[in-house]
Amino acid sequence: MMQSNDFEDAFSQFLARHEYGEAENYLFSMVRISFAAGWWAAGGDPPREERLFHLLDFTQNQDC
Repeated sequence: MMQSNDFEDAFSQFLARHEYGEAENYLFSMVRISFAAGWWAAGGDPPREERLFHLLDFTQNQDC
């Protein structure tokens, strides 16, 4: 759906307002809490801590 430039400008200004950012944060929190409640109700386990990466040490001389 194509909107006029005036609409897009007004919408952009609306999104840039502090009040929108605050409302967006509350909405995200509600969605996250709802998801967590469903996750736990379904018997989901909390995510396990895992390494995101492993550093390799190439400073030691390795004989192959």
